[in-house]
Order: sequence, then C-alpha cells, then structure tokens
Amino acid sequence: MPEQLAFPMGLGARPSASPARFRAGSRVLEVTECFDVYWKFAAERQRIFHRRASGMPAPWTDDPILVRHKFTSVYRAADRVSQYLIREVIYAGPQDPDEMVFRILLFKVFNRIETWELLVRQLGAGPSWAGYSFAAYNQILGEAMSRGERIYSAAYIVPNPPFGEARKHGNHLRLIEHAMSAGLSRALAAAPDLRASYDLLAALPSLGPFLAYQYAVDLGYAPVSSVNESQFVVAGPGALDGISKCFTDTGGLSPAEVIAWMHDTSREHFARLELQFEDLWGRWPTLIDWQNVFCEVSKYTRLSHPYIPGVSGRTRIKQEFRQSATPIDYRFPPKWGLPPVRTAAVRERERGDER
Repeated sequence: MPEQLAFPMGLGARPSASPARFRAGSRVLEVTECFDVYWKFAAERQRIFHRRASGMPAPWTDDPILVRHKFTSVYRAADRVSQYLIREVIYAGPQDPDEMVFRILLFKVFNRIETWELLVRQLGAGPSWAGYSFAAYNQILGEAMSRGERIYSAAYIVPNPPFGEARKHGNHLRLIEHAMSAGLSRALAAAPDLRASYDLLAALPSLGPFLAYQYAVDLGYAPVSSVNESQFVVAGPGALDGISKCFTDTGGLSPAEVIAWMHDTSREHFARLELQFEDLWGRWPTLIDWQNVFCEVSKYTRLSHPYIPGVSGRTRIKQEFRQSATPIDYRFPPKWGLPPVRTAAVRERERGDER
C-alpha cells in the first residue's frame, strides 16, 4: 500500500470529496487527487521548515515519505544550496557589481558547495574577478576531477558551452569570462526587472530558458539586480512532471500560466482544505516557489500515488534525507524586508574562510 501523508490531528484535509474541476477565468481545469496533495505537501513541508529553524529536534513530521526522503523547501531561497549562496557567496566578500556577478555565476554553474569550498582552499581566498586566472581555476577543477571528485551538482543538467576547451568545466569558465568581459554586470544593474535580466542571461551560449531563469532569480538575491519573482516563471522538467500529475486538463493554460494560477489561488486552496500555511516570516511564496513545489510533488507522488505516472515515468526517489550536523542559520536578501535575525549581513570573507 502506498505511503500517505499523515497529518497531526486537526491539520489534515476535509473529509468530504474534493472538486475535480476548477475555473480559471473562462477556462475549466480538471485535476487529479494529486492536486490536493500539492497543497498538503506545501503546508507540511513548510511546517517542517519552521520546526527545524526553531531548533526543534527531529523528527519534524509524522509523514513517512518526508521523514525518509530528501525534499527541498517550499521557498527556493530556503534550500541548503541557496542559503549557502546567499550567506557565503553573495554577502561574503566585496559588494562591487563585477565581483558579485562573477561569484554568483561561478557558484551557480557548478551549483555545488564542495566545489566552491575547494576553490577557496586552493586559491587561499574567496574567488574574485579581479584576481581571476583561467589557468589556475581550470587546474584546480581538473585535478579534482582526476581524483574522482564530483564538481557539478546533479540538480540541473548544465549543457557544455561551445568554447573549444577539452573539458566541460573549462568551457564553463570561458562562458563566465565571456559574460564578464561583455559587461554583464553593468547590463544587469541597468535591467529594470526580472524579464530583462532573464533576456540578458538567455542570450549567453548554452544556458537555455530554464537555467537563464534560475540564474536570473539567483542574481536577484544580490543588490546588483532588481527582480520581482512574481513577474513571470519558466517551468522546469520537474515542474512539468508535477503539473501532469496534478491536472488531466489545464484548459489550454501553459505551464507558466498554471503556476501563476496556483500562486493567485493559493490562499483559497489552503482555506478549502483547512490547512494552515506558515509563510516565510511575512513573505508569501512567489512564482518560482510554487514552481518548486510542483517539482517536489512530482517526486513525492512517485511513492504516495504511483498509479499516476506523470510525463517523466520516474518511479523512485533517489535521495534519502540525511540530517546535517550543522544547523542552517537561515538568512535572506535584505531587500525582502524580513526580520533582522533572518536577514543576510555583508561580511568580508577572511583569507581561507570556508564557513
């Protein structure tokens, strides 16, 4: 029998059957039982987040799937890698636009904390555009690969850009050089919104729409770029699979329009299901966060609803949850206006500092 969400008393779904159709303007959207799982998952995953952030000991949920397997937070900026990006990459080091953009691109191309910390150790200081050397960075990364170390995260498929280097990491270093030399940081500073930032990044060789959007949001965590995360969204492969599991008919809405509808009607669905959603200290999820939930529901329902296959056809959740020995000190961009204790502060990275 498939594992199911096991909510504490009073926090579960209503006992009555849920509607199978909803309206989005003149469109009729037909949903599966995974549609309500989407909202239940979001509420319970966010409850886990707040319990962890408050210092409560594990387990933080009675749900067997959430206890056993790894799922990212509802809020993209609250996941482990994004938190490291905010605290240790963006707001640790010089706040000059060139330096911030260089650090963000370098970190995100590999999207792996261990790779960043390798560079810090080998360079003896935080990576910087002013002190950048292709030969030095390429050697550090190449030697790591020769030792059998992973330097890329498995979270994204990052295409190999066509810059003529023998190995993928060398081409990515050349891609960063190309972007920086072309004045990307100045262009981002002048970009009026998320769409304009996205267009600049989408013009770079090999990025594609999904990565360009993800990088635009990452750059928006820094003061160098002005973005409104609710302006538009690009659905990734995981979100497309999640949408296909939650809807049998989207009434002609595109994936981005479906995510926008979820955003616009989120409070109604939490109320309909009598679910309490604890937001991020006053910040409601934006489009990229609801996109993120679709990705995670795509994984969750592989076990809770295996008879609803989705478009990916995947049936297993590969990653199991392993609690980190070091609690995360959750910090977010100052421009978000969250409480000071949850706001990132600028600090100069000390030489060899990997904290």
